Amino acid sequence: MNLYKEKKRKFRPEIEGLRAIAAILVAVYHIWLGNVSGGVDVFFVVSGFLITISLLNMFEKTGKIDIFGFLLKLGKRLFPIAFSVLIFVIITSFYFLPQSQWSTIIKEVAASLVYFENWELASNSVDYLAQNNVASPVQHFWAMSTQFQFYIIWTLVLITSIAIAKKLNMKTRNSLFYTLIVIFVVSISYSVYKTSVNQPWAYFDTFARAWEFAIGGILSLVIANISFNKSTNLIIGWLGLFGLVSCGLLLQVSTVFPGYAALWPVLSAVLILIAGNTGGKFGVHHLLSAKPLVRFGGISYGFYLWHWPLLILYFNIIGNDTVPITHGLLIIGLAIVLSYVTTHLFEKPIRNKKIQSKPKLAFILVAIAVPVVILNGSWSWYVKDAQFASASVEISNSNDYPGALVMASNDDFHSDEPFAPSVLQAKEETPKSYDDGCHQGMEESEVILCEYGEVDNPDYTIALVGGSHSAHWLAPLEAYANEENIKILNYTRSACRFSSESYLLTTELDQKTCAEWNESVMDELIEKKPDLVYTTADATEWEGIPEGYVDQWEKLGEHDINVFALKDNPRAEFDIPTCIDEHGANAKECTTENDLEDLSDDIDKLDLDNVYYADLTDKFCEEDVCKPIIGNVLVYQDGHHLTRTYAETLTPFVGEKVSKALDYFYDSK
Repeated sequence: MNLYKEKKRKFRPEIEGLRAIAAILVAVYHIWLGNVSGGVDVFFVVSGFLITISLLNMFEKTGKIDIFGFLLKLGKRLFPIAFSVLIFVIITSFYFLPQSQWSTIIKEVAASLVYFENWELASNSVDYLAQNNVASPVQHFWAMSTQFQFYIIWTLVLITSIAIAKKLNMKTRNSLFYTLIVIFVVSISYSVYKTSVNQPWAYFDTFARAWEFAIGGILSLVIANISFNKSTNLIIGWLGLFGLVSCGLLLQVSTVFPGYAALWPVLSAVLILIAGNTGGKFGVHHLLSAKPLVRFGGISYGFYLWHWPLLILYFNIIGNDTVPITHGLLIIGLAIVLSYVTTHLFEKPIRNKKIQSKPKLAFILVAIAVPVVILNGSWSWYVKDAQFASASVEISNSNDYPGALVMASNDDFHSDEPFAPSVLQAKEETPKSYDDGCHQGMEESEVILCEYGEVDNPDYTIALVGGSHSAHWLAPLEAYANEENIKILNYTRSACRFSSESYLLTTELDQKTCAEWNESVMDELIEKKPDLVYTTADATEWEGIPEGYVDQWEKLGEHDINVFALKDNPRAEFDIPTCIDEHGANAKECTTENDLEDLSDDIDKLDLDNVYYADLTDKFCEEDVCKPIIGNVLVYQDGHHLTRTYAETLTPFVGEKVSKALDYFYDSK
């Protein structure tokens, strides 16, 4: 069966115009609407359309697929501008972006360099602490990474199709067509499922996007067989453009993409490609083939890469939360200029240079990447050196770093030493259980148990249970346990409170696994029967005590297990280390109001004999304000998770409360 007609390839200016429109939409939505436009999906369809034919023509002309040569040719087109942008990002981030973001940017630049940024961001989407990170200036490289991975995958797809065609004695194009149909069906099914259970991951998942490339490839194989009259092409062309422009306005694509919602921009692009230049004198191709759009399409790749870091720099330097029209136009204008310059000064000379030797071309492309590697590596070394210097500051038993102890003293405190940990060190200040592999990650249901303190012959056993806001109490609890001959059982999981109900979990998978984790932890607690379960008493996002918490406490009470319910620590609506970096230590902009309610009455109303309530808010806040640095120690590693260092300074206060709870329940052993 012949599924195609031979058709001589020719330049289609409307495709360049389509790229231009897609790139403009991406920038406009990023700058003014704070949303996703669907323009990237158009890039994927067009890439699938063009690369499929390009690879197929290579095979039909030469009888083979030269993967290495194909990728080198792509490198000539992609690397010069991409690596120029990465160099710009490294330099400007060092001078203008907060130090608290440096470690994240360094990792993402490295991932972008090897076209792995989409998986780096996917990994961060299920890393609870990483979710607190602000947008990096290379975040948009996820699309380039996905696209480059597609280029590699597509060569393998064509090689597989060729092998199938030979095996079944069929035409290569027919074999490729059926292969792409399978990829489309499998990928879109996976995309719909993954988006429904874990949209943040699906957004960056190459396999959840493969169907978009596949539909472009399928169209390239059958488009010669599709023939409509001028009136029909006129309608579908403009319908496609309207669908593309309206997609981000009518759909909240940032929360439902890719899934079935991505069909909107994908099919819009398909309609425009089918309409081609046959819509008559009023066809959409006349707009898309206009010289300004065609020329802009030629630099749209560079424009896409440049607009985002310029926008991130704008937010950090100017300090605005929104972008006025005039400022946005300046960002777009500067992105156009930089795109034009890098295209004509860096990309075109390398792309047009005739280099027959593949090793020589490979060497040139690697050489282009060397400045990025050197700059990013040097920056990474600088950060690690600064982190080591901060970590080596002697804090324990130092009068310069009393931390929470100053909140229990009437004496005025002052130190000429810099606060610790530093802003650069803050993100590394996670609980010990994270480093030990004892803290379970998001979307996992398996219970991890680790023991701390006196593990062999303890006087008491305390189980630390809950999410990350329970986990950051391990430092003072372990220090107290070592002093008082107590065993600590650590049961913690990111974004999963010790509750019969799920709170603030964004994906169906996370809700399911959190519920399973809670059930398993409850079984473990009933089996091991610790003397005390140490967990949070509330969630500061709500008033009062969540019912799901009470359900767990009541169930523990049925098995004669006692609960130490600690009021949650104050939260900020911003990243505190970043704020300090921008405004200075204990700047007014970095403080939060002390408006936390007292839960004592709520606890009393529960009338649960197995619950002991404790409140340490006065170790974080003065009467009306909560400061980010207390006793010369940085309190938070982000907006609401304690630094390990500050948590350690809370040891005597935690110990006092826990001792009272043990006395209350057991009258001391």
